[in-house]
Amino acid sequence: MYSTLVLLPFIALANSAALPPVDLASYVLTSTGETNGGNTFPGVSRPLGMVKLGPDLYSGTDAYSGYLANGNFTGFTMLHESGTGGAPKYGVVSQMPVVGTVNNPLSDAINDTRALPDYTEIGYYKASLGSGTVLEMAATNKAGMFQYTFPSVDKDLNVLVDVSHVLSSYRGQGLEQHFLGGNITVKEDTDAGHYYYTGSGTYDNGWNRAAPWTVYFCGYFDAPASFKTFIGTSLNTSTLAAFSNEETSYSSKTARLGALFTFTQTSVTSRVGVSFISESQACANVNAEIPKGTKFATVYQDTRDAWNTQVLSKVTTTETNVTKLNQLYSALYFMHLLPTNKTGENPLWKSSAPYYDDIFTFWDTHRCTTPLLHILQPVFYEELLRSMIDIYSHEGYTSDARSSFSNGAVQGGSNSDNVFADAYVKGVRGKVDWETAYASMTKNAEVTPDNNNDPRDPTGSTKEGRSALPDWRQYGYITPRFGRSVSRAVEYAVNDFSLATVANGLGLQYDFKKYLSRSHNWRNHWNTNMTALGFSGFLGPRNTSGFISQDPLSCGGCYWADLYYQALPWEYSFNAHHDMGTLVDYCGGADTFVKRLEMTFQPGIYSGNRAFGSTIFNPGNEPSFATPYLYNYVNRQDLSVLRSRFIAKSYYSPTQGGLPGNSDAGAMESWLLWSMIGLFPVTGQTTFLIGSPWFTDLTISLGGGKKLKITTTGGSENVYYVQSLKVNGRPWNKSWVSWYDIFAKGGSLDFVLGSTPSNWTTGPTPPSPGSVSATAAEQLLIDMSKGASS
Repeated sequence: MYSTLVLLPFIALANSAALPPVDLASYVLTSTGETNGGNTFPGVSRPLGMVKLGPDLYSGTDAYSGYLANGNFTGFTMLHESGTGGAPKYGVVSQMPVVGTVNNPLSDAINDTRALPDYTEIGYYKASLGSGTVLEMAATNKAGMFQYTFPSVDKDLNVLVDVSHVLSSYRGQGLEQHFLGGNITVKEDTDAGHYYYTGSGTYDNGWNRAAPWTVYFCGYFDAPASFKTFIGTSLNTSTLAAFSNEETSYSSKTARLGALFTFTQTSVTSRVGVSFISESQACANVNAEIPKGTKFATVYQDTRDAWNTQVLSKVTTTETNVTKLNQLYSALYFMHLLPTNKTGENPLWKSSAPYYDDIFTFWDTHRCTTPLLHILQPVFYEELLRSMIDIYSHEGYTSDARSSFSNGAVQGGSNSDNVFADAYVKGVRGKVDWETAYASMTKNAEVTPDNNNDPRDPTGSTKEGRSALPDWRQYGYITPRFGRSVSRAVEYAVNDFSLATVANGLGLQYDFKKYLSRSHNWRNHWNTNMTALGFSGFLGPRNTSGFISQDPLSCGGCYWADLYYQALPWEYSFNAHHDMGTLVDYCGGADTFVKRLEMTFQPGIYSGNRAFGSTIFNPGNEPSFATPYLYNYVNRQDLSVLRSRFIAKSYYSPTQGGLPGNSDAGAMESWLLWSMIGLFPVTGQTTFLIGSPWFTDLTISLGGGKKLKITTTGGSENVYYVQSLKVNGRPWNKSWVSWYDIFAKGGSLDFVLGSTPSNWTTGPTPPSPGSVSATAAEQLLIDMSKGASS
């Protein structure tokens, strides 16, 4: 037996008394960043959930998260990513409503237009199709729910299940996904008298050039239907090998595979589960998370409750400015879509460790996202670290990026090392095996990975490790025989400092001194003869004969095979954050350092072909994330506030186009969150650079009952310069605080704000542990790890 499920009008559902007293989810705008290159996912998902259920659209361009503002619907699929670039990933396990006769699902136009704009909020997505069909979606961690309302017409009402559907890529470069084969079986649910289907699809590639992987599915309908299964001989032709209504299984290694279900009633609900282990586990997932008879409204509400309790309630304020609340909670939402918690779904090996996937990428996220994940989600964060170690133990490398159980794509250094160091110096222990974590770091630092022959950069591996190690180890610099030679050199230096940090903590003093020394190698790329805009000295290319001429305001194509990746020499020349004392000296001292920073933000002095006008600073790429806060290293905290506030207000907004570029799996949103909090993390160190909070009060839950409470007085939208600060009730004169001041046990920050700059930062400048002798650095790191440096 079955009953037709009718969804209440959505406005009534949103006003349901079942909502928690404070529905912070109502402030989240899930369409933020879905256009203008933000590539965010606007569909439905739980925090770090495996299922991300939403639309796939086609308009002849890459739909990285499946969504495009224009174009036709080609399917509604269970797996997506958010804010990724390079090439689309997933867009698999598809259902697509089709009204009318379908003689051949390969040749008939299986796509549809929009009749109305899509509607999205936490826990709910609605698409109104040109056919008159309305499709509403909800999701759990490993399952999803489709609610179809077909038009009342004298035509066939169909749902096409297309196993061969993937998100396509049109960029070339060999990154497009492929359907490699699969199977689908239609069965009768004897208890309900309805059909359900099970099967699997195998795919490869995407932005990380993944090896083949398989997803299993199990889908139920709540209404009687007839069905036909189909296989096609080619992706590019309309030839059917079979189109049958027999209850049987079709396995295929051809290009197309699926089933067409035809209904007689206009209201149809489907429940679908996925697994990377087996069909039976996919069925178990959907039946555990969305049991038969579950109301759509229940799934919707449970998802909102999950976001409220697990994520949004971690940061609270009494302020009522809706725009700021939209930005705060939307940013929290988007930084919790990736990575994906696939614990229990790893098909490659059995382990008691958690398993996290869809890491895009530590190059993007180690600066802002992982330090914030540590604060907001200490349990998930420790699980992520343990998963990274487990991956190393079974695959030989902890990569900078991973998706669909495959490592790739390494854009710069081995920045997983920075993630480990950041956790170690901030006291993360628990179940983390630090000896094995350190072994993964030394593997990155000492063993050149095999070349995976990526056409974007054939000079070395883009899959894992540090492929330019031969030069780094032999010369102490990287020659242009390796792609991204200069930008990787400064990243390798920071990576080596991360090794020195962990080695010191583990009592490995030989390693500590070795990697501390190697962390200075960025200095070997400092070319004092490179000049621009009245300044001299920048990170430049070199070979064994000496430096190579280079314009500090040009990075060529800024791509994989070029000298610099996604940023100018001018920008990368600020990035030795472990060795800021040396960097300030190289720039000519504090006053000249400030002038150089100021030039970075001046309009009208750079004519490059960039998306952000005429400033050197680029808010849309991670190498510039810390730059607005570097004034703190010479006690000009007022300028850090001025520049960071301008960037946040100019390039971010709670709108569809409200990001300054690709979200990069929440990296952009986490940068904004730090700006709103009034701090900036120096990853791999215990230091947080002080900015200016946006709120009169903000409380951050740190877990275990600990809290960080932040207050401001005297401020407004246009009044934000810090006049004075108390840390844990004590007057403060430093432009930075330590993890151990305010996060390890909780604490308080009480700001007084005013309309003009105030020279309140008269104390010691932030630590620069890479700028002192090995003996001094050893003690400084010990002090920092205990909070004594504060």
